[in-house]
Amino acid sequence: MSVLRSALRRLLVLGSVVLLAAASPPAPPAWLSDVNGEQAMQWVHGENRRSLGILQHDPRYAGFHAQALALAQARDRIPTPEPIGGQIYNFWQDASHIRGIWRRTTLASYRSPQPHWQTVIDLDALARSEHANWVWKGADCAEPQERLCLVRLSDGGEDADTEREYDLQRGKFVAPSAGGFALSRSKQDVDWQDERTLLVARDWGPGTMTDAGYPFVVKRLERGRPTDAAVEVFRGTSHDVGVELETFVDGDANRVSLVERGISFFEKEFVQITRNGTRRLDLPPRATVEGLVDGRLVVRIGQAWTPGSGTPVAAGALVSIDLAQPKRPPDLIFAPSSRQTIDSVGVTGHAVAAAIYDNVRGQGWVFTPPGKSGSAGWSARRLALPGDVSVDVAAASMRDEHAYLAVTGFLDPNTLWLVDAASASASRIKALPAQFDATPYIVEQFEARSSDGTRIPYFVVHRRDMKRDGGNPTELYAYGGFQISITPKYTPVLGKLWLDHGGVYVIANIRGGGEFGPDWHQAALKTNRQRAFDDFAAVGRDLVTRGITSARRLGIRGGSNGGLLMGVEFTQHPELWHAAVIEVPLLDMLHFETMAAGASWVGEYGSVSIPEQRAFLARISPLQNLKAGLGYPEPFIFTTTKDDRVGPVHARRFAWTMQQLQLPFLYFEQTEGGHAAGANLREVATEQALEYIYLSRKLMTGH
Repeated sequence: MSVLRSALRRLLVLGSVVLLAAASPPAPPAWLSDVNGEQAMQWVHGENRRSLGILQHDPRYAGFHAQALALAQARDRIPTPEPIGGQIYNFWQDASHIRGIWRRTTLASYRSPQPHWQTVIDLDALARSEHANWVWKGADCAEPQERLCLVRLSDGGEDADTEREYDLQRGKFVAPSAGGFALSRSKQDVDWQDERTLLVARDWGPGTMTDAGYPFVVKRLERGRPTDAAVEVFRGTSHDVGVELETFVDGDANRVSLVERGISFFEKEFVQITRNGTRRLDLPPRATVEGLVDGRLVVRIGQAWTPGSGTPVAAGALVSIDLAQPKRPPDLIFAPSSRQTIDSVGVTGHAVAAAIYDNVRGQGWVFTPPGKSGSAGWSARRLALPGDVSVDVAAASMRDEHAYLAVTGFLDPNTLWLVDAASASASRIKALPAQFDATPYIVEQFEARSSDGTRIPYFVVHRRDMKRDGGNPTELYAYGGFQISITPKYTPVLGKLWLDHGGVYVIANIRGGGEFGPDWHQAALKTNRQRAFDDFAAVGRDLVTRGITSARRLGIRGGSNGGLLMGVEFTQHPELWHAAVIEVPLLDMLHFETMAAGASWVGEYGSVSIPEQRAFLARISPLQNLKAGLGYPEPFIFTTTKDDRVGPVHARRFAWTMQQLQLPFLYFEQTEGGHAAGANLREVATEQALEYIYLSRKLMTGH
């Protein structure tokens, strides 16, 4: 919007000539909600042409795209390890493998600079032969042999998938005619009860899917039997979020199969499935089962809990439950302090590896159960790792004592560390070469005071010689939901397309995330969510106060729940930002429960069926709070047609409404890619190039 047009509209509003700012937005037409409908797709293609015509015709776009694609397809990336059957597997995409290959090598070869890989499944070749746009969703192999695997494939990246059995020894899919398992497309969860038996939750027909669109009926399917011969073993309700299935096997071949019934997004009922029936486990509703060690379930506790027998357990603690003695109190493994959180956990044959964060800085730990350590309780040993970095448990093997830690920082290229849990030692086995020159940059951590006085930490990546004159183009990122932590991460495309062009990068660790454990998350649930929005705005203001940037040079970016955050900040504080990247977002919070998987997030956002919660959602919903005549920055709204989690309708309705209110915006909808926003590396590179061209135009030049 031009400055003149914006000023004129403000004058019209203030003079009451026309009450544009007070007018309610028009209701979006029903045809926008027909995801693949002809009229909707005509509108999408028209907006794509208009926006791409602006962004891709920027003289910098070709160079940005070439750099993003080269980084995405670089062959010197660290291949993420997946220990299966005593070997290392990896899913890999590059310029020669657009959809990707699933491959394997030995541990000794994997540790070498140039591993010798053997292709197991070539997804590009499979897609060509089957005339499908297959996207890899992973493989689940039956433990402890790990010879037979269920391979999950999605058409175009949607959450719904197909599952079929693959024999690693024979190197081929097992045909149903030969007794192989094959499950057709559905939103489904499947796990092995043993090599001859699957536990399956899927769309079994009318009345078997929840209001959120996930299965709630679990059946046992025996090898060689048709799917419709499966026998029901558990049933939730249609008002649940859904069910998840997990079979855990430890280093001594102890086995337990669980159904986790999602009462809400964060609350579960845990039920053990045996050949003889079911047994409900005495666990709090907010808990996460991480694995099985020496017959003990390793559980992360998400709420303050006093078990039936035993002392209270603090929220965020890690404990073990002895399944052979269900009435015995849980054993404490680790209890974090108020500024700590357990971020990720991996289970080896006889130990637990964990990534623990202290004030958003990562550490690696190994915990050994009673008896193994010679002590009455769990022993704890911290690993020798670099400081001021992010640490994540990338993988762990129940066949031995190996775990793999991914270690990274804003300016520290990714490294992979092999952990020997028996000796609590770690050695670096892989390192990503520097993808950009980090010498000119430093990282600082500051704190902002939110509206209620809470200290909100945030990281700033900038040039060492940055002037604090308010003139630095700055990208501010946050997520703030679902107890997901945003931690330092090495992102080559950020370095090449933003930092190297004079940009500053900021991540804000606002409430709603998991940076300081369950309480940090639960402080911003439902009608308390304004706290997260206020936290983000406080960081923006603090950046200006410190002279790092100004409203004219400050842009914001976030996706999914972070897209909701961006939409709220866009409508509540348009004066604080000059750019907003709104990715695969939730934006219509008065109708989110009826869109895609939205009903599953009532535990996070609340429900319009409850008057108090509806009133709050109406106050913050970005779509319903758009007003004509206000000086909003021109946003870049990005979504994908194949997203069956949030869905593209939120973004479409928001953009269409801005169109009707004559507000400027850019809109791009990828027709593939799912909620992950990119079915292959080329699509990911396109999205990255478009976003950084947009931010550069808004914050570095005069647009």
